[in-house]
Amino acid sequence: MNLNLLQLLASAGPLLWVLLLLSLYVVYLTLLRVQVLGRLGVNVDALIERLRATTAESGPQAALAELDRTPTAAPAANVMRAGLARADRGQDAAIGAMNAAVLAEDARLYAGIQALGTAAQIGPLLGLLGTVIGMVRSFLVFSQTSAPTTAQLATGISEALVNTGAGLIVAIVAYVARGALKARADRVAVSMERVREELPGWLARPAARTPEPRGLDFEFAPGAAQVGARR
Repeated sequence: MNLNLLQLLASAGPLLWVLLLLSLYVVYLTLLRVQVLGRLGVNVDALIERLRATTAESGPQAALAELDRTPTAAPAANVMRAGLARADRGQDAAIGAMNAAVLAEDARLYAGIQALGTAAQIGPLLGLLGTVIGMVRSFLVFSQTSAPTTAQLATGISEALVNTGAGLIVAIVAYVARGALKARADRVAVSMERVREELPGWLARPAARTPEPRGLDFEFAPGAAQVGARR
């Protein structure tokens, strides 16, 4: 039996359309996250080193002003901005601000990745459900017809196999996309953690030490002052 694509989709039952919608969602979410992570994943190592030097030479406010003049959407830059903005209130305030910024940036970095994992789990289950429905229809042919034809049996079997294949395809694409996007987000998160660990050290400037006067290395004899006075 020759079937074109539309006939194949029609014969696969309603669950195939659900799988098609799920596949479109997976593709859309993957492309969206690739675009977002491409914008957030810029290399900020040079910026971090430059701001470290500025903080050491001119203080955190000068580093904050320089950061504000740098157009970047990198999460590490936002964490630095949060810490430098609270640096005048002490290290504890700066660390607290950076921790809050890291939580917010994590939500941006990993948004949608859990949804891809869910799609990878749901896809095979929907395909399996379509398989069961197709096999049930094939067995109903036996119960309703004493001598079923090949075409009658093929309808249920094709529905079962097409749904199985579609569910596996959706799951594979979603699983691979989730792994690649999570790896990319993890690399961006490393720079955030680097800033959170290092910036308190930038703010901990050693206090200027006042040199203590050195004592004399010798002692006067008890009668030395009197001898000198008589002379």
